[in-house]
Amino acid sequence: MKKPTPTTAVALHYDGKEAPRITAKGTGELAEQIIALAREHGIPLQENAPLISLLAQLDLGDEIPQALYAAVAEIIAFAYILNDKVPEGFDARAE
Repeated sequence: MKKPTPTTAVALHYDGKEAPRITAKGTGELAEQIIALAREHGIPLQENAPLISLLAQLDLGDEIPQALYAAVAEIIAFAYILNDKVPEGFDARAE
């Protein structure tokens, strides 16, 4: 059975210095294009309908609100792990 395509997508950009920003968002066909482009470029995807619903209310270019930092940090950490990377300046041996 084929998994249903999400109807809403939100893309974030995180430079490691400032809060993540909304770089793309859309519903329906636009959401499908955002997801396809992410897959094409090897960008990790995370499904989280409640978080997407909140992020979709923000405008393009907006920083995510502080209330969503923890939820988004988990997604960013997941992306780092998938790519076998660590944030710049992070030293796991120091812990």
